Amino acid sequence: MMTEKSSLGIVETKYFTFAHAPDELVLESGQKLGPITLAYETYGELNKDKSNAIWVCHALSGDAHAAGFHKDDKKPGWWDEMIGPGKAFDTNKYFIVCSNVIGGCRGSTGPSSINPKTKRPYGINFPVITIGDMVEAQRHLLDELGIERLLCVTGGSMGGMQTLQWVAAYPDRVKSAIPIATSLKHSPQQIAFDEVGRQAIMADPAWRGGNYYSHVQPERGLALARMIGHITYMSDQSMEEKFSRRLREGDYRFTFAPEFEVEGYLRHRGDSFVQRFDANSYLFITKAMDYLDLSGEKFIPQDKKISTSFLVLAFKSDWLYPSYQSRDIVSFLKSRDVDATYCEIKSTYGHDAFLLELDEETHLIHHFLARISQSVKNGNGR
Repeated sequence: MMTEKSSLGIVETKYFTFAHAPDELVLESGQKLGPITLAYETYGELNKDKSNAIWVCHALSGDAHAAGFHKDDKKPGWWDEMIGPGKAFDTNKYFIVCSNVIGGCRGSTGPSSINPKTKRPYGINFPVITIGDMVEAQRHLLDELGIERLLCVTGGSMGGMQTLQWVAAYPDRVKSAIPIATSLKHSPQQIAFDEVGRQAIMADPAWRGGNYYSHVQPERGLALARMIGHITYMSDQSMEEKFSRRLREGDYRFTFAPEFEVEGYLRHRGDSFVQRFDANSYLFITKAMDYLDLSGEKFIPQDKKISTSFLVLAFKSDWLYPSYQSRDIVSFLKSRDVDATYCEIKSTYGHDAFLLELDEETHLIHHFLARISQSVKNGNGR
């Protein structure tokens, strides 16, 4: 039986700094980065044998604040409905960790951070990063926490990419994985949407070649990139249900001001996004997503056997990360004799469904984690 669901209450962000000179982190590009600070939050308690840890990876615009409330905040963390007592990731049973990725702008080292060599923000001189670099930084935090093996790694969208990368890089340290609405590599269409967003930012005169920190950030370009993104996150049906062709003031005004409700919604989303996100971080993070390619041998070599169990979730109306990409993940896992379960959830929400189809996700994840936890208790943790 699941326990009664309740809030985590007030939580605090923590910080871990590593990769001090001369031991900077060597990135996939060959460049070095350091020192590096990771912002992270933890929920629940780590058990004595440290076997109940779950790593939650965030999507493009997410951060370390996955659940609970910060002091004076009105809104909880971005996955609060899924993390907490009695929820899918039950903090009465599991110890949850979520960190902001490198390249981000919510407490972890990124383009807006101060470059110790110049004493100025990195800006566009921040080294180009990959999903692999993000996970490698997280691995350092995992070591700092003294956790040898994770019970589970999970995340949706870019969080799902990190989940897959965790298994590719450290299969012996991941007992199970739940990649949600994601893919092993970006398709040309997915790369194209990212590139349009990047071009929108770089075309804004306020971008100033990426060195805008002593001025104002390119709000128009970043807002436009976010508007484009939001269109891809929804589905035709969800937009019809939410907006249809409803007008904001009841009649045409014959101007280019936002008249349709969907226009107002997109502008609001864009304007609110620039208040909490850095334009350069958007560039670097989307590029990292485009670089990911875990197809074939890059994911699991032919001669490699892994014991990680998978629950792969997709959504029927998701056209940004269509379900065939999740099925491709499962087909490949099956070809390598990996324990993999696939569930395609019927939803009209599009890609946003991984943040909205909470009941169905909770049911599937709850039972999957119960099975994995029982396996560990039975001595099959290795």
